[in-house]
Amino acid sequence: MPLHPNTDPELAVGLSRAFVPPVDFARLSPDELPELRRRMATGFTSAPRPAGAVTVEDHRVPGPDGAPEIRVRVYRPRGRGGALPCLYWMHGGGMVLGLLEMEDARLSAIAGETGCVAVSVEYRLAPEHPHPAPVEDCYAGLVWTAKNAGDLGVDPGRVAVGGSSAGGGLAAAIALLARDRGTPAVAFQLLLSPMLDDRGTTPSSRAFEDAVMWNRAANTFGWRALLGEAAGGAQVSPYAAPARAEDLSGLPPAYLDVGELEIFRDECLGYAARLVQAGVSTELHLYPGAFHGFDALVPGAELSRAAAARRLAALRRAFAR
Repeated sequence: MPLHPNTDPELAVGLSRAFVPPVDFARLSPDELPELRRRMATGFTSAPRPAGAVTVEDHRVPGPDGAPEIRVRVYRPRGRGGALPCLYWMHGGGMVLGLLEMEDARLSAIAGETGCVAVSVEYRLAPEHPHPAPVEDCYAGLVWTAKNAGDLGVDPGRVAVGGSSAGGGLAAAIALLARDRGTPAVAFQLLLSPMLDDRGTTPSSRAFEDAVMWNRAANTFGWRALLGEAAGGAQVSPYAAPARAEDLSGLPPAYLDVGELEIFRDECLGYAARLVQAGVSTELHLYPGAFHGFDALVPGAELSRAAAARRLAALRRAFAR
């Protein structure tokens, strides 16, 4: 696939040398999903577990009413005592793919470098488990984290939610749920290229029939898997597609970033603008020449290193409040 002419030159070179991801996101279909999930699981579960700066523990925690238990993974920086801030995290995968292990490297680095506890949740996937199963799983894991803050060594007043891609959309959604249900307290949102809008009507959602990692067809498939025939219609819940929320006031401060050359660009820019207009303190970064997942595919590029540094700085500021 030819790259967009605006692609950052360093990212373009890095992409040509990058490890090919275990999933071809452009080939998403109901028939392909089992094999794609198997390959993703094999690729990530065979990688070494995090070591060194963090300890890692897995837990089975209560799911939503009547639902199975949820798997969560807790990363704690070694040598840190007392009640630490917490980043509660959701993995990406377009609502149809993903598992805890894919975030091991990212979260062990964040925990080690910011001194926070990171808690990662493995939610049920669509289409087998459509909305509201994924977001309710994520919310249930957040409730468990808050209720067990003492045992986890977490300061319940400094819990941030975050995620990348579909996980970023779920993070925005549980921030809405926590506001509307009145609990738990959420101090900050870290939303990395979040998947926010099922309607597919923005210029960027139409512009990338071909794209690195995540194109229009894959995006349409992900939303239809989650929402079925309701996708794009008038009755979609904001807890499924946070861009649908009419009122963004009262949400915690937010950090959003997104690449210039991806489906989610305009919905992220629009959501950030609406947060600011609603009185929510918001930091936004648009990375020129960057495609979806640029930082994961080419982590050594200048743009990728800048993005990682800004995210860590934003978390440190949020945790220092």
